[in-house]
Amino acid sequence: MSDPFPGRIVLAATIFIACAYQSSSATDGRQPSSNGHAPQQLHEWLQPQQWDRDGAGPVLHLGPVGEFDDTHIFAPCVALMNGVYHLWYSGSTGTVANRVFQLGLATGADGRAFTRHPTGPVLQFRNNQHSVLTSTLLRHSDGTPMRENGQLRMWFSSTHFSGGSGHHALHETRSDDGISWQKPSEPLLDNVYAPTILREAEQYRMWYTDVSGETWVFRHAVSNDGQHWQVHPTPVLSPQAKWEKSRLFYPTVLKTDGIYVMWYGSYWSERPNTTAIGAAASVDGITWYRNPHSPVLTPDADRAWESHYTTSQSVIRYADGTFRIWYASRKRPPFVNKYFALNTAHWAGPDDVAVTDAKASGVTGPPAVGSPQP
Repeated sequence: MSDPFPGRIVLAATIFIACAYQSSSATDGRQPSSNGHAPQQLHEWLQPQQWDRDGAGPVLHLGPVGEFDDTHIFAPCVALMNGVYHLWYSGSTGTVANRVFQLGLATGADGRAFTRHPTGPVLQFRNNQHSVLTSTLLRHSDGTPMRENGQLRMWFSSTHFSGGSGHHALHETRSDDGISWQKPSEPLLDNVYAPTILREAEQYRMWYTDVSGETWVFRHAVSNDGQHWQVHPTPVLSPQAKWEKSRLFYPTVLKTDGIYVMWYGSYWSERPNTTAIGAAASVDGITWYRNPHSPVLTPDADRAWESHYTTSQSVIRYADGTFRIWYASRKRPPFVNKYFALNTAHWAGPDDVAVTDAKASGVTGPPAVGSPQP
């Protein structure tokens, strides 16, 4: 999974996570408009992003030998609650083929240094076969965590890696304190990986990776209760941009200043065995426009802990308009560790002056489709 460290990174525009049919232009299952230009209100989110990595090492690395997370660690889910950063993550021991992920928790005061919860994993399946993967909290549309009836709601994907089917499903759990979680629900929706869920008024909106085929795409679904989902008939985003290769994964969506922003991962066509993070923006969360400067966050060959993978990210927007991202990283092959460490970086936010020429933003042309598993 990934590690952030010191140094600067130029990131493409677009901001939080969402699922949508997009490429260099946008679509929702239809062809994009004839000129392929992004709406004016999206232009500020389709500019380059400059991210600064913090610190000289990962914010969280593999656990001690013998612990549940001593071989694989990825998929940070971060929330700032009562002045404390809570970072949930998926951790596993064992070989890549036989890995079984459990949910870990670490906390910290500044978002850059974290201490693991002393009792080990906070959520797992009792059969010790199914993994807890890519967790996401229920959030307000602006990305801040939301409680219902005093409880946190968390959704995640699960699969049985050594089972051979490759089937993934969506599950839910709830907690009063983020430490003690209820038994995972029965499967709620098939073929779901890396969900992100926002609540707007009385409706729940989910963007997720559809892993039912060889090409992984993003889909959008809605629900009145967070348990029964209606899926949009066509993908909202598929791998079609020049930098993307065969699969999209890990959408992260926020709604900021009335605009849906997404960060997402794909295999980076420029370098083999490498993933990177791109960005996109949308007016309605269905029709997406890719940031033409993507990928906005890429691996750093000079940092061994994140030389090849930077994906499975979580993003927070602060009240002053700045952003912080947490992501997982991987070392160079052979990939003994599916992911190796968790890292962070921050961004000042979009420029005050938005791009005025749609063509200058580079958002022209149709969307793309699909590649290998992260």
